Amino acid sequence: MTTAVSAGRPSAVTARDLARATATSQRRGARFKLWAGAVCTALVVLPVALAGVLPLPGANAQDLSRRRLPPLSEGHLFGTDQLGRDLLSRVLHGGQVSLAVGVLAVLVSGLIGIAAGSAAGFFGGWVDAVVSRFLEAQLALPLLMMLLLVVALFGPSVTVITCVIAIAQWPEVARLTRSLVLVEREKPYVAAARVLGLRSWSVLARHVIPNVVRPASLVVLLLLAQAVLLESALSYLGAGPQRPFATWGRIISDGQDYITTSWWLVTLPGLVIAVLVVGVNLLGDGLRDRTRPRSRKGA
Repeated sequence: MTTAVSAGRPSAVTARDLARATATSQRRGARFKLWAGAVCTALVVLPVALAGVLPLPGANAQDLSRRRLPPLSEGHLFGTDQLGRDLLSRVLHGGQVSLAVGVLAVLVSGLIGIAAGSAAGFFGGWVDAVVSRFLEAQLALPLLMMLLLVVALFGPSVTVITCVIAIAQWPEVARLTRSLVLVEREKPYVAAARVLGLRSWSVLARHVIPNVVRPASLVVLLLLAQAVLLESALSYLGAGPQRPFATWGRIISDGQDYITTSWWLVTLPGLVIAVLVVGVNLLGDGLRDRTRPRSRKGA
């Protein structure tokens, strides 16, 4: 009897309660991603940034009597490499080059992508056609093969590597920016600005782009991990910045011949790269979840 009466009563849990519970779960997930991403990123970025002031041996100081010491050896937290150089010092100083290339590359690619995507989405017509054809042509090419070809033609300098990675990544930013601008240009404030007599370039630069920069910048942050991986891949293949720069990819490449006897020469630099990539991706996902508009259904 009680079961039948209970089944006939309306549920005390409303759609608004369910929406609040979902929003709470999403906020908790975003908060966890932010904290985990920030911790993982800081574990790599802060020591790399402070490598010049930390009490570490020189990155290129050799001591053949202390070759291939294992991790946690006296005075060598990460051990030493095949030439007796401190591995931790080389990883931190090499990270400065890898991170500098990655940060500069994503900044350049972000500027190019936002500018091209905004122009294509706002003006349409032949501007959209030209930008779209460039996007399709570049996305159709094998990424790593294209990078290797450009480096072979112009040389493996830091400037060339930075420009190559930036050119390889701008399509991702441009595609997202174009779709965001297509939505923004149909909103009433754009029509009002045009009625007031503002020129199209002025409307785009002063009103539309500021509204799309924030979500586009999140994609730029996520591309930082890809840029570091691309630079490491090029350095591993011998097409990255040349010596005396000790990039992460070159450190792994130099240690691969000793992987069966000295595992730390490859494993520890690879672990540093993995922690940075995971941290940046979690941080970007958390920021994207925090800025995503919440559904008001059931409010």
